[in-house]
Amino acid sequence: MSMALRLALNAAKSSAAALLAAALAASAALMPAAGPAAAHEVRPAIADVEVGRDRLRLTVRLALESIVAGIDLQGLRDTNESPLAGTHDELRALAPAALEAELRAAWPRIREGFHLDVAGTALQPEIAGVAIPEVGNTSLGRDSVLSLEAELPPGDAPVTVGWKAAFGPLVIRQMGAGDDAYAGYLTGGEASEPLPRSGVAHEEWTSVALRYLVIGFEHIVPKGLDHILFVLGLFFLSLRLRPLLIQVTAFTVAHTLTLALAMLGVVSISPAIVEPLIAASIVYVAVENVLRSNMTRWRTVVVFCFGLLHGLGFASVLGEIGLDPARFAIGLISFNVGVELGQLTVITVAFLVVGVWFRHRTWYHARIAAPASVAIALVGAFWFVERVAG
Repeated sequence: MSMALRLALNAAKSSAAALLAAALAASAALMPAAGPAAAHEVRPAIADVEVGRDRLRLTVRLALESIVAGIDLQGLRDTNESPLAGTHDELRALAPAALEAELRAAWPRIREGFHLDVAGTALQPEIAGVAIPEVGNTSLGRDSVLSLEAELPPGDAPVTVGWKAAFGPLVIRQMGAGDDAYAGYLTGGEASEPLPRSGVAHEEWTSVALRYLVIGFEHIVPKGLDHILFVLGLFFLSLRLRPLLIQVTAFTVAHTLTLALAMLGVVSISPAIVEPLIAASIVYVAVENVLRSNMTRWRTVVVFCFGLLHGLGFASVLGEIGLDPARFAIGLISFNVGVELGQLTVITVAFLVVGVWFRHRTWYHARIAAPASVAIALVGAFWFVERVAG
């Protein structure tokens, strides 16, 4: 191969690497707009269901502002992504009485989104009560409690409960005795299992395991942008297998520990403290990637400590959804497995995009790892300021 041709090929490779790093940086730089902000993050609503002989009662804990505004939450991570984000924020600033008035005015439209069915007969729920917290820090989410009732037709036919996909994810929990009572995580407009009028519906452990596995995976991909950036920060330090495995193992052990302790009630730290620290952890690993190109023992210790923080973050998500005490071990293990699968997916994609092509290049750190890490650090810093200011 001639010297001129070799130089041309090297230049092309260098340009490709630079373009890849720029693309990664641009992608990361766009993330703040979709980054997690407490007041706007789409979270599942929780509905406790009581099925009597002649009446159905639902107690739903949710962010009322989204459904009153008419935002289509399907596929959204954040209400800021909706064209109706301004309306949502205006409702978020309303006093409880004013927001309740808006709810009741919009109720005929909202009621159509509830799918309550008995043997093909649609039920018409009515508002039995509303509890809305006072306006506080408008950058923080406000969960209201909406109590609904519906009259059941005569007979013993069971009830199915759900709502339309635009209302977002819904957790259904049937209230009543039974160690394996039904609790469903519904997305895409799904309906619950048939809920009997006497006793409770029962759920196989395999169904419980699958549900929490999916929740854990989705918390990383696509919803966990902060956790994705942290994992990418671990990845960019070195493309060699041993340093990556050491970091991921330390991170996994740590977040598994605090997730279990938090769900058992042994550890409890406010998200107002945990979330800014998670953002700071992203900044730290990214900046260290710029300053170093090799693994150190201190890096392992730091990653382990940051894993403890991320475990508390996972626990806040799992705590919102709820974990049936009778299925605690199954739910906890499955959720954690889902989280791990999500992290492995991020690492696998990153390796296929970057590692396969550039792991043996002497310029990998200067032209790919460092620019991408700078972009990640900037996003982490943005989130840190946003979460502290909020």
